[in-house]
Amino acid sequence: MLGPTGHTDTFTRDRLPPVEDWPEFRLEQFQYPEFINAAVELTDRMVDKGFGDHTALIGNGRLRTYKELADWTNRIAHVLVEDYGVKPGNRVMIRSANNPAMVACWLAATKAGAVVVNTMPMLRAGELGQIVDKGEISLALCDTRLMDEMVACAKHSKYLKAVVGFDGTANHDAELDRLALGKSVRFTAPPVGRDDVALIGFTSGTTGEPKGAMAFHRDLLIIADGYAREVLGVTPDDVFVGSPPLAFTFGLGGLAVFPLRFGAAAALLEQASPPNMIEIIQTHKATVCFTAPTAYRVMLKAMDEGADLSSLRAAVSAGETLPAPVYEEWMAKTGKPMLDGIGATEMLHIFLTNRFDDHRPACTGRPVTGYEARIVDEEMKELPRGEVGRLAVRGPTGCRYLADARQKKYVRDGWNLTGDSFWQDEEGRFHFAARSDDMIISAGYNIAGPEVEAALLAHPDVAECAVVGAPDEERGMIVEAHVVLAEGRVGDARMIKLLQDHVKLTIAPYKYPRRVIFVQALPKTQTGKIQRFKLKH
Repeated sequence: MLGPTGHTDTFTRDRLPPVEDWPEFRLEQFQYPEFINAAVELTDRMVDKGFGDHTALIGNGRLRTYKELADWTNRIAHVLVEDYGVKPGNRVMIRSANNPAMVACWLAATKAGAVVVNTMPMLRAGELGQIVDKGEISLALCDTRLMDEMVACAKHSKYLKAVVGFDGTANHDAELDRLALGKSVRFTAPPVGRDDVALIGFTSGTTGEPKGAMAFHRDLLIIADGYAREVLGVTPDDVFVGSPPLAFTFGLGGLAVFPLRFGAAAALLEQASPPNMIEIIQTHKATVCFTAPTAYRVMLKAMDEGADLSSLRAAVSAGETLPAPVYEEWMAKTGKPMLDGIGATEMLHIFLTNRFDDHRPACTGRPVTGYEARIVDEEMKELPRGEVGRLAVRGPTGCRYLADARQKKYVRDGWNLTGDSFWQDEEGRFHFAARSDDMIISAGYNIAGPEVEAALLAHPDVAECAVVGAPDEERGMIVEAHVVLAEGRVGDARMIKLLQDHVKLTIAPYKYPRRVIFVQALPKTQTGKIQRFKLKH
């Protein structure tokens, strides 16, 4: 089942789950040579195809062509192999915000045959230490502005031997950059197999030790040759922009793999706040945007104030379910659909999505080519259309945790169980109900928090909201809404009644929030995902 390996350090292959615990893979449409290096395909191979003079990366005040990116990554790859002894299969951690230097380090380490672990700048020494221990990582490449926590982690680690600084601002005056300047721009990548692990995406969820989802070289190409080609129809004229960290596979796909696979450009922002994204879309005439619904709400408001976002041909929303009012307002203002989709670190990227010619509000669409999905009960039996159940999916990518007993929970009978509750309509489209642990059972009724949120967001006085279940003696749980009001609105008893009545008129009355709490802001991750678990009692 597994092709040949080029790894001399077999750590990751030795820790793949037993084959009987793998999901079923559907690879008919995605054929690659036995030996292929994803990073070479995204750089040197693109230069060979004639894209050398095309812009590849935009960021920190300059543009870089594909030729410059290929040369840069080849030099760093030489440093990793010659100065730090990196062997194919060794794990290399990268710590940085979204900038061209991070992309260059990721590509260079991948070229050298290493298994890369990208991490977010917000992680502290203890969190980094958990990942280092699990992946037995000996080398870390770190933006010099973020060294403190990385060095603190190394002090207490039995695995992490070297932390090498690079200059994320692109002035090339850090250790890695200085060494790279003396290296050749030609690098012969060691052979690695299409089934060799290229990347470990760590997903912590809300509790417990982090899970490491392993992706092969072929997987990195599959997400581009599948979703990006079929759904987005990427061309060399596209300019990508977005907010998700490259440390997340959603960001790595949308802001590195997808553009580089097709000769397009990626505009990278260290601080991807909505105002910064609006500015970069206008400056560089960005065409494809990846972000969360909360950011799109800010963009919609900016359009009212004169922002010109007409260059965007694709607005991809993921991470949070997309409320119908946001989709409808975007359609009304731009004439273009917002492409809501769902992905998972375990699946690497988006596997269910709306399309330019097939889209609906409050709908996650249909499977990307090569994937199939169904709604199942606890016994894995398929449920009738219209019934809420667990989303099960299989296709060309799927879950392979690094030495983790939780593999058996995520994969059952060859299907990946994403932890989401969905239902399927009569036409076969999929609709998000809630994260499986966000379903609110109140007095025997199943209530999906996101549906109540969408109803609240349709009211003009509501800027943002998050709905959770709160314990209640009488009903078991009640619907509790945390609401950020629009500017100038007052959160009083009259407002509570107004919002409750509005929800009763919009959806089934029993779903209305029995408790409304007005807040200044909602807790969010760096990608703009609302952290509902922080609101639960």
